[in-house]
Amino acid sequence: MSRVGKKPVPVPAGVTAKVEGQKVSVKGSKGELFFVVPDDVDVKFEDNAIAVDPRNETKRARALWGTSRARINNLVTGVTQGFEKKLEITGVGYKAAVVGKNLQMSLGYSHDITYPIPAGITIVTPKPTEVGIAGIDRQQVGQVAAEIRAFRGPEPYKGKGVKYAGEFIFRKEGKKK
Repeated sequence: MSRVGKKPVPVPAGVTAKVEGQKVSVKGSKGELFFVVPDDVDVKFEDNAIAVDPRNETKRARALWGTSRARINNLVTGVTQGFEKKLEITGVGYKAAVVGKNLQMSLGYSHDITYPIPAGITIVTPKPTEVGIAGIDRQQVGQVAAEIRAFRGPEPYKGKGVKYAGEFIFRKEGKKK
C-alpha cells in the first residue's frame, strides 16, 4: 500500500488543473505543465484535489501509484513555486559566466566549455564560482544540473570540480613517500 499515493494532491488557489482521460494538465502563475499517467493508475479530479488510485493490485500498478502522485505533485509545485538547484565550482581558475544564451565555463581544460541553456531553464551566476539553475519542470532542472556537473565532477583528492551546493565529497589522503 503506497503511503504517498493515498494522499490526494491539493490544487491551491490560482492554479487550474484538468484531467482528460490519463492526461493531467496544470496551469499556474509560472507556466503550464502536463503529465500522462500510466494506464495502470486511475486519476480523478474532485474537491479541488487530484486523487490517484491503482486500477488493479499488480506490483507494477502499486509501484506506479506513488510515482504518479509524486509527479503530479511536482507539476503543482513547479507552476506555483518552481524548482532550483545550486552548483559550486572549486579549483584555481575554475569559473562560469552566462554569455548570451550560453553558459561559458573554464574548468581546467585547454578550452572553455560552452553549454547552451535549454528553453524553460534560467541560469544565473551570482559569483564566478556559483551557478544557479531554476525552472518549473523538476526533471529538466535536475537534468541540466547533472549535465553541467558531468563536465568536471568533483575529485576526491583536492575536491576540485563542480558539485551540488551542500554535497559532501569524501576526501582521500593520497600516497605517502
